[in-house]
Amino acid sequence: MSGMRPIRAKSGTNHEGTSAHNRRVIIDALRRNGALSRADLARATLLTKQTVSNIMEELENDGLVTSRQSVRRGRGQPSTPYALVPEGAFAIGLQIDRQVTRAIAVNLVGDVLIRKEARLPNSGPEDGTPVVLRLIADVRGELTAQIPYAEERLVGLGVAMPGPFGVRQQDETDNPWMMGAWQRYPLLERLAAGTGLSVTLQNDAAACATAERMVGVAHDVDHAVCLYVGYGIGAGLILDGELYTGAYGNAGEIGMALLTTGARTTQLEHRASLASLYEHLGLDAMASDLHEEINRRAAAGDPAVLEWIERAATDLRWAINLIETVFDPQTVILCGGAPIELATRLIAAIEPLLPSNADRPDRTLPRLQLGMTDLWAVARGAAAEPIGHAFDPRFAAILKA
Repeated sequence: MSGMRPIRAKSGTNHEGTSAHNRRVIIDALRRNGALSRADLARATLLTKQTVSNIMEELENDGLVTSRQSVRRGRGQPSTPYALVPEGAFAIGLQIDRQVTRAIAVNLVGDVLIRKEARLPNSGPEDGTPVVLRLIADVRGELTAQIPYAEERLVGLGVAMPGPFGVRQQDETDNPWMMGAWQRYPLLERLAAGTGLSVTLQNDAAACATAERMVGVAHDVDHAVCLYVGYGIGAGLILDGELYTGAYGNAGEIGMALLTTGARTTQLEHRASLASLYEHLGLDAMASDLHEEINRRAAAGDPAVLEWIERAATDLRWAINLIETVFDPQTVILCGGAPIELATRLIAAIEPLLPSNADRPDRTLPRLQLGMTDLWAVARGAAAEPIGHAFDPRFAAILKA
């Protein structure tokens, strides 16, 4: 009835949802640990041996898992280890940034197979979207040429771009930090129509966290925060083994946190991001050799670079203290598009960290560690998202809704 009041409730599950979840749990165990026997999987997942056997048979038939040569342990019967088939699935990842777009193809275990990039026109998404679609088509064409059956095992297209999404913004002429025109554009609809693929969206910090979780230092960590230092600043939140995105996809937008110096209030990313470094050095953010230039100057100990590092480290030290206090992670991972020499100097300058609830004697991981410092990390994380959406154990995957 149209007048019926809405009822708040969680969605339930059914037998199919439980079976799908157990299947994802098995795939996740093999991804985290490498080859395991059926007995190993039953012990690790607390599933019955019969349930594991049934799932393994399904996964083998689907081309996602393969058996390896049997091994003998002690006096018992030899056991057969099973491993994921890298070519069991593929995904495309797309990064859209202010001047460039990058596309990447990965397999089921996150190996990079193809990567390509293109410059985006300054005129906005209407002219930029055809560039993006051509780039995706080039990657798909090369992937199919390399692996003829890849197209039928392509699980989706992941897109990453700077956030925040859906917030009230100034005109970009007043606020060059935002990508409001692209965020307001029906990009996902255009990409879905132009590629025929299922399309997902996340911000660049979340994408970096997705990459770290799949193939980086967060690979076997259930609670981690990835502090992303790129053109802007963000935080990708891995909480209880899943990426937390918030109510509107804007969780972790720590770059918008306000800092007060005297009478002046400034956002964190206006002080400690790569864009602030470019401005400090008087460099053109559009320059094609910018990454190499920053890396060279950081390695040489350029005084202007060191001055920025000292200032940025102070602000990022505060940000890490806030992250540790609010989220209680096992570790904080510094990642993003910063060149390796700059990132290495920056993480050294941030130490020692401020006291927080993370400063405990029983730690097994460092409070702060260096993750991916790679121009392709965001695109790789974008590609990892469709793989995770299809195969990772997620609470949402077992719901009927």
